[in-house]
Amino acid sequence: MSTGLELLRGQVESALASGTALRIRGGGSKDFYGNASAAELLDTRAWRGIESYEPSELVLTARCGTSLADVEQVLAEQGQMLAFEPPHFSPGATLGGCVAAGLAGPRRASAGFTHGGIRDFLLGARLLDGRGRLLRFGGTVMKNVAGFDVSRVLAGSLGVLGLIVEVSLKVVPRPACERSLRMEMKETEALDRLNEWAGRPLPVSASHWRDGELTLRLSGSEPAVRQAASRLGGQVMDADSSSAFWNALRDHQDAWFAGDTPLWRLSLPSTAPPLDSGEPQCIEWGGAQRWLRSNRAASQIRQQAAALGGHATLFRRGAGDAGAISNDGSAFAPLTAPLLAIHKRLKDEFDPRRLFNPDRLLPGL
Repeated sequence: MSTGLELLRGQVESALASGTALRIRGGGSKDFYGNASAAELLDTRAWRGIESYEPSELVLTARCGTSLADVEQVLAEQGQMLAFEPPHFSPGATLGGCVAAGLAGPRRASAGFTHGGIRDFLLGARLLDGRGRLLRFGGTVMKNVAGFDVSRVLAGSLGVLGLIVEVSLKVVPRPACERSLRMEMKETEALDRLNEWAGRPLPVSASHWRDGELTLRLSGSEPAVRQAASRLGGQVMDADSSSAFWNALRDHQDAWFAGDTPLWRLSLPSTAPPLDSGEPQCIEWGGAQRWLRSNRAASQIRQQAAALGGHATLFRRGAGDAGAISNDGSAFAPLTAPLLAIHKRLKDEFDPRRLFNPDRLLPGL
């Protein structure tokens, strides 16, 4: 067993013996996300490195502290990529944090079967749980389904079930051609067009609407991209500007995301109408993800999202918290009683002594 993993396991065992809660942290790129967790730091970066990578099998296995940028570089050298285009937010992002946060970038809602969220690409994982056990779920081949659902539960768990020490992911080929288009369009028309295009065989790999302008990214073979661009129209962006735009959007480096106003992430049906709140917003994922800057009370925003068939997450707090979270004390929308019961049962099974990331996902969990 490697020294890095021995060190992590030793810290967990010591914490168990002393009853000390642990706050799992890699590069800290997503410290802002979720609820605050007051616990002793458990730094994962000593356990890093790619365990195996089979380009012909489209499978990569790596340790939790591995830099996300390093993973993407290795894949790029073989003409491959992570299909869900995970956000980094800062250069220190790690693969373990990527899985634990469960976030995806602009490519998440692409047309075609090759794209989706991180859960769709998790083949297996190893977990150091709250009893000090090193558990393995799933496998490293796409047809292996043993324990697959348990691995998928770890995506977006924010570390409350244990320390994700290793993951195996399905990767995909990079598209042969990409082209971005910009067109002036009002919000209602943009939502209508995005939903219409989603039902057609168009190679749309990302969309973004803001301030009367819709931007699309097309990905695929050169003939397919060229033909789609001709049919859709709009102004073609040059390659450098296109790459910079989508990367800035992925990592929230775009100027729109700066400022002291709380940032809300609304997950809605793509067919939901405009929010009509008069507040700054932008739209991704074909209308299914809407970003909102608002100082309104959490209860008001969540009621609005629920009325539209979705839910709202306080993604990033504003300056001085701006009072936006004071209503219910959680960054995430309250769960129904059945869902809350499932969360508690999972926590009881994997971390009965509430060792890992207390309160990070849900207050009291």
